Amino acid sequence: MKKSLIAGLLLSTLSMPSLATEVDIKTSMGDIRVELADEAAPQTVENFLRYVDESFYNDVIFHRVINGFMIQGGGFKEDLDRKQTRHAIPYEGNNGLYNDRGTLAMARTQDPNSATSQFFINLVDNNFLNHGARGAAGYTVFGRVTEGMDVVDQIAKVPTRNVGPYQNVPNTPVIIESVTRVN
Repeated sequence: MKKSLIAGLLLSTLSMPSLATEVDIKTSMGDIRVELADEAAPQTVENFLRYVDESFYNDVIFHRVINGFMIQGGGFKEDLDRKQTRHAIPYEGNNGLYNDRGTLAMARTQDPNSATSQFFINLVDNNFLNHGARGAAGYTVFGRVTEGMDVVDQIAKVPTRNVGPYQNVPNTPVIIESVTRVN
């Protein structure tokens, strides 16, 4: 009797799905919880978590805010000094995830393999950013907001301006105070 009970408990434990990694993004306007897509974008998530674990995102800003499109951060300090990043990571945008409202994706240059630390949160379904949408690479989605989308929407509404070569910079900085693992 004890053997079958133990075997049953072991089997039920083995069949339970693994929990996705979650992070909290604490901002000057409120908190955002994000569930990361560990399986769909493993290298991207690993890269992001490395920056998280190094406290890289502490006191950076959302430097590009475009209402009706996305909010972008993860690379600049409040004075718009760019933070030093590690090497770029390989493109993982062909992972079956889409740039839908509330998803996180990696920012990059024209080169699909140029993403480092910057990410953006989609405010709407941005289908044109998906892999293959314009016959080319898209933007790698690697997570989704599970709590705090109201905070994201508030950030999207802040007034912006151009500062030197940078466009859509919030008039009053929206600071990412910290990004920490939940589990």
